[in-house]
Amino acid sequence: MRTGPDRWHAAGRPEQLRAMCEASLRRLRVESIGLYQLHRFDPAVPETEQLGALAQLRAEGKIRHIGLDTVTAGQLRRALEVVPVAAVQNPYNLVDRSSAEVLALCEARGIAFLPYYPLGSGALTRESAAAVTAVAAEHRAGPGQIALAWLLHRSPVLCPTPGTGSLAHLAENLDAATIRLTPQELSVLDALGE
Repeated sequence: MRTGPDRWHAAGRPEQLRAMCEASLRRLRVESIGLYQLHRFDPAVPETEQLGALAQLRAEGKIRHIGLDTVTAGQLRRALEVVPVAAVQNPYNLVDRSSAEVLALCEARGIAFLPYYPLGSGALTRESAAAVTAVAAEHRAGPGQIALAWLLHRSPVLCPTPGTGSLAHLAENLDAATIRLTPQELSVLDALGE
C-alpha cells in the first residue's frame, strides 16, 4: 500500500486487499481491473491468505488477471499452486540480473515478466556505460534504446515499461523494438551483468 511519495507499507490482510481493490475500481470507474498487482507479500500475513483474497476478487469478476511484484522464485512457485499468475514485476536489466531465476520460471510457465528499472534508474542511459554507448553508436541509437533492445532480445516474456516524460521520449523508447542486435553485440551486452 502506498501511503505517500516513495513510501510503501505491506498491507496484505484479505480485508485490506479487498478494500484497496474496491477503491481502485471506484477511482478508475470500471467494473473489472485487467491486471491487478500484489505489490509485495505482507510478511505478517500467510501468502495463501493474500492469494486467496485475490482469487476471490477474480472469481467475483473484479479483477481479470493476477500479477505479483518483487517476488522470489520460491514465492512464485507457491503462488502458482494457489492462483494463476499472469505477470511478475521484478528488477531486471543489463546490469541487474538478480531476478534471473524468476525470469526463467516465467519463461517456463508463459508468464509475462515486467522488468522494473529497465534502464537501471537511468544509469544505462548515461554516457558512463561505455559498452552500451559503443553498441548504440553502431545503430545510431541512444544507450537507453540499446538497453531496451537487449531486454526485448533476451526473452519473449520480457515486457519492459520504461518511464517517459514526453512524446519524443516515448517514440524513442518504441524505436528500441526495431533495433536488431547482432550475436556479437548481445555477447558484449550480456557480459555487463556478469
